[in-house]
Order: sequence, then structure tokens, then C-alpha cells
Amino acid sequence: QVQLVESGGGLVQAGGSLRLSCAASGRTLSSYNMGWFRQAPGKEREFVASITWNTFTTRYADSVRGRFTISRDNAGNTVFLQMNSLKPEDTALYYCAANPNVIPNHPTFVNYWGQGTQVTVSS
Repeated sequence: QVQLVESGGGLVQAGGSLRLSCAASGRTLSSYNMGWFRQAPGKEREFVASITWNTFTTRYADSVRGRFTISRDNAGNTVFLQMNSLKPEDTALYYCAANPNVIPNHPTFVNYWGQGTQVTVSS
């Protein structure tokens, strides 16, 4: 069983930056494909970014590509999401996700979820 805990959310002005962290306990993340999702009020949970466990290959949603960067520190058992040039439409609850076998680029491909961290971008 993997427990994921997100942190780093907050309130930021448009154009600003935030860095989200996802810390794991219970098991090492080094053999898990990891991802970030977000869910705004009244909307479905959507894929943001993913990173594989072995080659560190990354994927991004079109809406964040070029502004967000996912990375991981396997030694530190942590995954990060650096968010730059934030926009009001990035406002959402951001979730960390893990799957040992497939890339978690869709909610149905996620085995473990964190509890979420709120990101609010003011205009």
C-alpha cells in the first residue's frame, strides 16, 4: 500500500509560480509511474502530467505543456510539479497519482491517490 501526501498548494496571482510536492510512505516510489491530476469545481478530474519510473519519460496535457514541469527524486521518495506562468484557469484541487504498471494519464489508470492540495490563481 502506498500513501501519497501532496503539499505546496496556495493562492498566487496570475503569472506566478508554485511548486507542488508529493511525498510517499509505505513503499518506495522508485518503481511507480507517477502523475498529477486536477479537478476544478463542477468539472471532471483531468490529467496534468506524468513521469515513468525507469526512463523518467514525461507527458503533459496540452493546456500545461511549456508551463508545468514534472520531476521526481526517487532517493527522496518525492514527485514534484513545478508550475510557472499560472493562469486563473489552473485553479483546481491537484492530486498526486501512482501506478506500478501503466502510465497514469487517465483517472482509470490510477491505483493510488493523494488527498489533494488546493491551487488558486487570482486574476
